[in-house]
Amino acid sequence: MLDQRIKVFKELSEIVNSVIDVENLFEVIINTATRIMNAKASSLLLKDEQTGKLYFHITTGDKSEEVKRYELERGEGIAGWVAEHKQPLLVTNVQEDPRWQGRIAKEVGFATNSIACSPMMVGEKVLGVIEIIDHDDGSVLTKEDLEILNVFSELAASAILKARMYSSVDRQNIRLKEELNSKMSLVGESPIFKKVLSDCSKVARSRASVLISGSCGTGKELIARYIHNTSQRKEGPFIAVNCGALVETLLESELFGYEKGAFTGADRRKRGLFEAADTGTIFLDEIAETSQNMQTKLLRVLQEGTLNRVGGVTPVNVDVRVIAATNRDIEQLVEEGEFREDLYYRLNVVRIKMPDLKERKDDIPILANYFLQKFLKNSRYETESFSKDALDVMEAYNWPGNVRQLENVVERAMIMGSGKVIQMSDLPYEVLEHKTTDVGLSLKEAQDMFKASFIKRTLETIGGSKTEAAKVLGIQRTYLSRLIKELHIES
Repeated sequence: MLDQRIKVFKELSEIVNSVIDVENLFEVIINTATRIMNAKASSLLLKDEQTGKLYFHITTGDKSEEVKRYELERGEGIAGWVAEHKQPLLVTNVQEDPRWQGRIAKEVGFATNSIACSPMMVGEKVLGVIEIIDHDDGSVLTKEDLEILNVFSELAASAILKARMYSSVDRQNIRLKEELNSKMSLVGESPIFKKVLSDCSKVARSRASVLISGSCGTGKELIARYIHNTSQRKEGPFIAVNCGALVETLLESELFGYEKGAFTGADRRKRGLFEAADTGTIFLDEIAETSQNMQTKLLRVLQEGTLNRVGGVTPVNVDVRVIAATNRDIEQLVEEGEFREDLYYRLNVVRIKMPDLKERKDDIPILANYFLQKFLKNSRYETESFSKDALDVMEAYNWPGNVRQLENVVERAMIMGSGKVIQMSDLPYEVLEHKTTDVGLSLKEAQDMFKASFIKRTLETIGGSKTEAAKVLGIQRTYLSRLIKELHIES
């Protein structure tokens, strides 16, 4: 068993170091786990941070495609229990375990005897779980299987965290890449946004470092890519790094690379991301999250154009343009001594301030229609436009999540809408809530808005049970279900 564990560590370490595309990473991890432990079936489930649900991302076994249609509610089943309690679990007889629900296994017709499940965690945060079902020969899983699975889950979590630096781990980043391939990805006609694009076009002609500031969701990486793609470096690589996603030691080895023997597991020389970005641009997002030690090393690259790999003594020359970004008040951090003043001035040669969406309200209808058309390209929905009332409500809202939140709201409204035109009632509660203080609603619109808000709050209070909610509201459950459908209330 010791040899088996060493084999697992070696294989997964190679995966973590060699695979950048997270989709390939998921496939390799789950297939390797299935093969090494001779599992009859296996799954890698990812956790939705907003809802707490688990959805099947990668599956193996005879019923893999059918299983992918399902998702687990918070705490549901063995996998849900593991995600909630942040503990690995081995169940040798699922029929005797009260946590086993068997809903999916029954519906897809997959016999299950034993399950081993382990959480993929970074610190106290659960990213998802990996589970295996039975051995291929039908025998029951053992404690040794769970121990090996824990190895997979730990390294898989580290691999996922690493992949996030490349802006490719989650759905939002996938959508971002699709936008970046479109000429219309930077959408807006407001004077403040046009000024940003004008400034970016000017700075693109220079070699100067750029510091982009702005709230989350305003499009800082989009602007960084725009600068790169309109500069003389556009034929070179563009590499995006999330400096806040990794601990200092891992960030250092990723940015600067390492020499063979620099640390345990460093069995070869590895080029860092600065070397990979040579002749191009490196985008350092969340730069304010770096440590003082890391800031010192970044300053040397900016000043001298050289770096040392971890464990190395020979300077490596790099020709890289640095674009950094932060959503924090970096001037205050400098004043408080948390961010090096000399690095700040090196980065802040040109400053681009990304406006919040509430500062460019004229762009809201343009962006909303752009996102709607983008989503319609790969869907079967027949939605064509927004009603005037819906656009008025969106323009009145302050959008704390900025453009990213607007994109999500448009997608949700398209899904929840029932006609060719998205109505005000198709918008989510947090957007509609702002409108309740405004004059101009019809009596029916005000009544429907109040009903939707009241029902949603009731459901949230009693944990989502329609039966209990109907009792509290004093109405029939069938009538409540009809109201939920008519008012487009998300379950």
